[in-house]
Amino acid sequence: MSTTRVFLLAPALARLIEKEWRAHLVQQGFFPEGAGRSTHVQVAGETGHLILISQPSVDPQEEAAEISRLQAEVLLELTAGRTEYLSIGLTIASHTATVQRFIIPAQLDLISLAFKHAKSGRKFQPPAWFGPEVTSDLTYQPRSIALAGLPSAPEVEVTDAALHSLLDMLDTCAGEPQPQLIRMASALESAFDPEAEQELDRLNIEDSVIRELARSLQPQGR
Repeated sequence: MSTTRVFLLAPALARLIEKEWRAHLVQQGFFPEGAGRSTHVQVAGETGHLILISQPSVDPQEEAAEISRLQAEVLLELTAGRTEYLSIGLTIASHTATVQRFIIPAQLDLISLAFKHAKSGRKFQPPAWFGPEVTSDLTYQPRSIALAGLPSAPEVEVTDAALHSLLDMLDTCAGEPQPQLIRMASALESAFDPEAEQELDRLNIEDSVIRELARSLQPQGR
């Protein structure tokens, strides 16, 4: 079963990440909860979605219907509470992560990581630049933030260890070549590798010798 872990993030570190990765504005509006379900509308880019989440006791199910941006904006005006945040997607230790920089109703920075299996989520060790974990605190969920306002979040201290840990990650990501470039570099390396070229010449010579020997052993025509 998939799982998600959520952590606080220091505003200064979140701002540093925003400078390195592209951010997308997301607007969400939440309707009052119904019996066993909740509904909200979301606008991101030029598209909108009306999202229904059923809430059984074990595994909530989400259904999203795409609607036009205009329709979504109209529905936003009818909701009981709204949030706006900048969403920044990145990869941490092969896991998909999302930084949320809340603008409305007030400033708050979170980072969430999605795991395909709960066991992987439990084994994940957060890096030094993560703040306290708030996964089990429902007041940090977007619905609660929109309808009840921001929780009294503790101030996340920016330590030297946290800053250096984040900078190391940024440097690693910035220095990673694209898969296509890796394949091109490998092909070029093989093409100009002297040892590979010598091996190819040796094989060509051996092939010629074998062909000449085969012809010499053929019976001569009368």
